[in-house]
Amino acid sequence: MKQNRQQKILEIIADKKIQTQETLLEELEAAGFKATQATISRDIRALKLVKKSGDGGTYYAAPFSEVHFQQISLNASLAQSICRVDAAMNIVVVRTTPGMAQALAFEIDRFEHDSMLGSVAGDDTIIIVTNSAESAASFAGVLRNSSMQL
Repeated sequence: MKQNRQQKILEIIADKKIQTQETLLEELEAAGFKATQATISRDIRALKLVKKSGDGGTYYAAPFSEVHFQQISLNASLAQSICRVDAAMNIVVVRTTPGMAQALAFEIDRFEHDSMLGSVAGDDTIIIVTNSAESAASFAGVLRNSSMQL
């Protein structure tokens, strides 16, 4: 439960500029997670979130640059091939339509980001290894969003 909540926190701060713990708590509750302010405070410490300045205020961000995976833009046919994205520890598993995993993995690999250690693709599944659980959660969130925005 803690890991799921912390992964959701990373997804929320990747999608929105969260300025306060209270706002983060509201977003978590809207997503179906029950927590207290003290729990959120511990999660922020455990995830090593930082406060960044910009866009009219300060907001929470992952300790690595939030631009890491925001630069990924997949073409429409590849993004539509994504069926499911899950993160577990420092690994992201992407399920695709049959025959599309290798093309999608090639597109992801070409970004050569420091946080991404590598990927392995089969016919309909990609395993992406990152250097941290936080990077995996962020990457998974970006891939989920890219497939839903079409």
